[in-house]
Amino acid sequence: LPFCFSAAIFIFGLLGSNSEGVTDPRLWLCQPARRCGELIYNPLEQCCDDGVILDLNQTRLCGSNCTFWPCFQHCCLESLGSQNQTVVRFKVPGMKPDCMSSPIASICAQDYHPKSPLSRSDLI
Repeated sequence: LPFCFSAAIFIFGLLGSNSEGVTDPRLWLCQPARRCGELIYNPLEQCCDDGVILDLNQTRLCGSNCTFWPCFQHCCLESLGSQNQTVVRFKVPGMKPDCMSSPIASICAQDYHPKSPLSRSDLI
């Protein structure tokens, strides 16, 4: 978790820093505008997540008690038999989010769902 936090702070710092070395503001005008569907967004402050523009610092819940940054991470539900766990994985720039091959940021929680035997009240 400390690595994830440090990486996120580093990315936010890079995105929020001034562009040193660019002395002519007209150079920015030649760059194509980032689009999210039909809408234009500012990649220094926002991201496009599945067709929706989000603030870079916006968080969401992954499972019942784990937060993640949808601009940089995605939430995956993984199961092994009767055991389910939510996992936050990093988004790989330029690739579609994939729960199987993306690097793990953190394992959030494990929920056990064993088959419970019938009680007397279920039979009546």
